Amino acid sequence: MAAKRGKAGKDPIKVGIIGLGRAGFGMHCKELEPRQKSFSIVAGCDPLASKRKRFAAQVPKAACYRTAAELIADPEVDLIDIANRNRDHVVTVLQALASGKDVFLEKPICETYEEACRIRRAATKAKGSLYIRHNRRFEATFVHIQELIARGILGDVYEIKLARHSYSRRDDWQTIKSCGGGQLTNWGPHIIDHALRFLESPVKEIWSDLKRIAAVGDAEDHLKVILKGRNNRIVDLEISGGVAISSPVYAVYGTRGSLVSQDEQTITLRYLDPRKKLPARKASKGDPGSGGFGAPDVLKWIEKEIPVKPKRKTDPACIWDHLYAAMREDTPFPITLDQAVEVMRIVSEVKKGTPFVKRRS
Repeated sequence: MAAKRGKAGKDPIKVGIIGLGRAGFGMHCKELEPRQKSFSIVAGCDPLASKRKRFAAQVPKAACYRTAAELIADPEVDLIDIANRNRDHVVTVLQALASGKDVFLEKPICETYEEACRIRRAATKAKGSLYIRHNRRFEATFVHIQELIARGILGDVYEIKLARHSYSRRDDWQTIKSCGGGQLTNWGPHIIDHALRFLESPVKEIWSDLKRIAAVGDAEDHLKVILKGRNNRIVDLEISGGVAISSPVYAVYGTRGSLVSQDEQTITLRYLDPRKKLPARKASKGDPGSGGFGAPDVLKWIEKEIPVKPKRKTDPACIWDHLYAAMREDTPFPITLDQAVEVMRIVSEVKKGTPFVKRRS
């Protein structure tokens, strides 16, 4: 959501990071390193002493806390960056919003749609602003494909396939239901967010299937979700840790052509020149002749492979630049809380009635 108030001055925004694991330490700290003119890490917290020690060695001037409450209360912290475990997000973000400070919330914003609605209500009343870290919105391949669709060279796009495949006998907490694990809340928010952007329409229908294939925990590691928009466009997405041969990451089908990106390095296109009108054809009830399928139709295809290179330079880490612009320059933040809540509505609908719903403690 956009900042509720301007914040004068060009001093770096002082960040306190809650959760110093893969996301908080491994991603957030690394992404902020080249952005020290915009952001200054002044505090970090984690319940594990080993992670606090590692953080202190890398950011020696920052305060180090064991609990989120201590960091939230630190008057030096301007922005509370929440990157702890999925199951702890809702409690932590509600505490952070109650403090009146600005908050940056890692995905998934919570575990259920009900929790997402609680967060939205709290954010509406809060003095500070809540920003959502759907950072893969800024992936270069995703942005480039959006640009190609907008150019209209594929005609009317009617179906899009998204796939993130691997094969892994994963055994960490992200495979355990009680820890908030599972691919639906791990990769799911990123790819569902992509799907909703590609759909360009409110969701009309959802079909889904969840399975556990290779992971050794009790949470799902394979999911298939098909979203149909009111515009009748379909987005078919798969996320799996149980597929040994990967499908293309992106495939887009239009009435005048298609594109595929196998590896997010290049995009293969095959389409009909949008400037040229196709000659009229009429279906015939007559005999097509032995082995035929009607009159020949000679189509002049444009076929090319292009490097992934969107018009604007972008990558997932540039979400911090958008965040700075929102906080310091009152530029609207490109990811809205309503969009993140809709992602969680889809997550909850997909999980409903499956064995992968976490039992209430």
